[in-house]
Amino acid sequence: MYTVYILQSHKTEKYYIGYTSNLEKRLKAHNSGKTKSLLKHIPLEIIKTEEYHLYEEARERERQIKSCQCAEACKNLAESDSTHGFGRTNYLLTPSAGCNIL
Repeated sequence: MYTVYILQSHKTEKYYIGYTSNLEKRLKAHNSGKTKSLLKHIPLEIIKTEEYHLYEEARERERQIKSCQCAEACKNLAESDSTHGFGRTNYLLTPSAGCNIL
């Protein structure tokens, strides 16, 4: 099982999108500083998850989400009650300024 997730920084309010087969381990790694690009954004909180049986489905959904042209659309997705399908890794999105790739 693979999880696509959106995290939000408490410090900067930016969003981070990724996917993993072990969400608990990944969140601990992000919040412990093991992901250097996220150091200044710690702590991060899970705000949205979606589950997929296949790696390819999770990867595609992460790419789909990260390709969004407007951060407001991504913010709306993160705040929605939808339970399926999102897609790539290492993007931080600023709600008011558009998509920022780190």
